[in-house]
Amino acid sequence: MKRLDKSELIFKIIAYVLVTLFAITTLYPLVYSLSAALSGKIAVESGQVVLWPVNPNLDAFKAFFTNPDYATKFWVSYTNTLFYTFYGTIFSMVCTIFAAYALSKSNLLFKRQINFFIVFTMWFSAGIMPTYLNYLAMGVNNRWGIIYGFGVQAFNIILLRNYFQGISKEIEEAAIVDGAGEMKILTSIYLPMSKSSLATVTLFYALSRWNGYFWNMRLVSDSNQHPLQVILRNIVGDASNTDNINNWTFSLYSLSYAAIVLSIIPIIVVYPILQKYMSQGVNEGGVKE
Repeated sequence: MKRLDKSELIFKIIAYVLVTLFAITTLYPLVYSLSAALSGKIAVESGQVVLWPVNPNLDAFKAFFTNPDYATKFWVSYTNTLFYTFYGTIFSMVCTIFAAYALSKSNLLFKRQINFFIVFTMWFSAGIMPTYLNYLAMGVNNRWGIIYGFGVQAFNIILLRNYFQGISKEIEEAAIVDGAGEMKILTSIYLPMSKSSLATVTLFYALSRWNGYFWNMRLVSDSNQHPLQVILRNIVGDASNTDNINNWTFSLYSLSYAAIVLSIIPIIVVYPILQKYMSQGVNEGGVKE
C-alpha cells in the first residue's frame, strides 16, 4: 500500500472535511423540514426542533388530505405543476433538439451570428419590467402561455449543440449515401447517440419547470392555474402571519414544512435515475467555443 506524504495527507483531510461540511449544509434543511413537519405544535413554535422530531405526529400531512382550507388548493397546484413540468419539458426539448441540430451543421447560413445572439441572451437581460410588459403583450397569462413563453434556455441549446458537433461525420455521410434525409439522420443517428446529453438537458428543463414561481405568480391571474411553488409561498405567508390563530393540533409552520416535503418527493424519486447520465452529459456537451 502506497504511503501518503505529508502534503497529500493534509490535502485529503481538508478535502474530506470540506465535502462533509458541504453535505451537512445541503442535507440539514431537508432533515429539518421533515422533522418540523412531523413535530408537535408547541415544539415547532417554541423552537425545540433542531434535528429530530419532537412529539411526532402526522397531523400536518393529514391536513393536505382532510383540511378544506388547504387540501383542494394544494392538490390542484400539484396537478398544475405536473402539467407545467410534463408538457413544458416536452415542448422545450423539441425546440432545443431542433435548434441544437441546426446549429451543429457547418453549412448553416449565418451560423456564427446566430450562435452569438444565443450566447448574448445568457449575458444580457432587458430587465424585469420590459420583459414583464412583453410577456403581457404576447398574451402569456395562462398555463399554455407559460409553457410557450419560457420554451428554451440558451445554455441547454449550447450544451446539446456541442454534443451533436462531436458525433462522427462519417456516420452521417454514410446515412446520406443510403438516402437518409435530415429528419431520418436526427432521429436514427443523433438522438440515439446522445442519450446522456438528452437526459441531462431534460433534467435541467424539468427542474426549471418544477420550480417555476416568479413569472407564473406575476403573469397568471387565475389562482386555479398556479403551480405548487406559488401555493407554498402562500402557505409560508400564512404561517408568518400572527393573526392566523387557530385550534389545530399542528402548527402552520409544520404545515408549510410538510408542503415542502411533499413537493420535493418527485425530484427525490427522479433525480437518482437520471443522475448517472448528468455528469457524463455535462462533460460531453461542455462549452467548446
